Amino acid sequence: MKVMQLLPALNSGGVERGTLDLARALVAAGHESAVVSSGGRLVQQLELEGSRHLTLPIHRKSLASLREIRPLRELIRAEKPDILHVRSRVPAWLTYFAWKKLDPETRPRLVSTAHGLYSINRYSAIMASAEQVIAISDCVRDYLTGNYARYLKRPPEVIYRGVDTGEFHPGVQPPDGWRDSVEAEFPALRDRRWLLLPGRLTRWKGQEDFLELMAELDRDDLHGVVLGGAEPNKQHYEEELRQRAVELGLKDRVSFVGQRSDIRFWYKESSLVYNLSKRPEPFGRTVIEAVAIGTPIIGYNIGGPAESLRACFPEGLVPSGSIPGLKDKTLELLDSSARPVLQDDFTLATQASRTISLYDRLLAERRQGVS
Repeated sequence: MKVMQLLPALNSGGVERGTLDLARALVAAGHESAVVSSGGRLVQQLELEGSRHLTLPIHRKSLASLREIRPLRELIRAEKPDILHVRSRVPAWLTYFAWKKLDPETRPRLVSTAHGLYSINRYSAIMASAEQVIAISDCVRDYLTGNYARYLKRPPEVIYRGVDTGEFHPGVQPPDGWRDSVEAEFPALRDRRWLLLPGRLTRWKGQEDFLELMAELDRDDLHGVVLGGAEPNKQHYEEELRQRAVELGLKDRVSFVGQRSDIRFWYKESSLVYNLSKRPEPFGRTVIEAVAIGTPIIGYNIGGPAESLRACFPEGLVPSGSIPGLKDKTLELLDSSARPVLQDDFTLATQASRTISLYDRLLAERRQGVS
């Protein structure tokens, strides 16, 4: 089987990581993997792991991108993939137009993955217009069926994003000297139990609620860690959060540690992890990563992160927006031996095997004359 994935670029982000994860799994299973994008820093890793990268500018949100339909159609004809798998709206539109004019008897099966709760409009509807749509959570599936039912060819199939259990697992140990180095950089963390809130700094990720929680706890043995960076044009929000921490008397009880590439060690060294998104998210990556490490996680009962918690650690659920609920749950779990258990549905191996099985079913339908 030959699979061609299409996305805007290969730089960073959840969509890009999912593309590389699947590409790696396809190669490991003996399939042929190709990825079409405008390029990026992850191309080298993709190719080192056995896939081919085909460069085409399918990323621009511009009418000029329509010029890429014909080159893309010719590329598909030349490569002859069995599956086209689109992961973003602009590439999905271009792929759809290119695919529609191919022979229905022989053209690839068309699959999309809905990674988000897209704005409700015709532009976003393309993600529901493939022959088979993959939803990364029940939350996304319900959103699609509630808002895009007339575009769906069949019910979306839920395949959760999975955590790489080779990287995130209970046996993870920081390298020698790691904690000493962190505490040298942030001395206030020394001899404290860490409460960790990972996630980029943005108004709906819950950093303000986390600061309110730390103020309510008012315990010298606990230290809040806000891990994540602000987007380039939103640096002012980080300053607002720091000022808010000062106003709440938290200057020495909360540390802003910025973006980190060693997040799994922060999970491991923390007593509790939090996911406090104020609006429904399609999925909770930090939830399943912390769960895989074995660190208890507390989260609001809303959206995709709540699905992961219900499956892996229901003890950590708190009513959305409830600071008293967060305080009570924190105190309860700090004195509890309860630990999360990662369910198979949320592993990368399961994600890959279910996606490949979906491809196989679509190709079997073709052989049987079913569309």
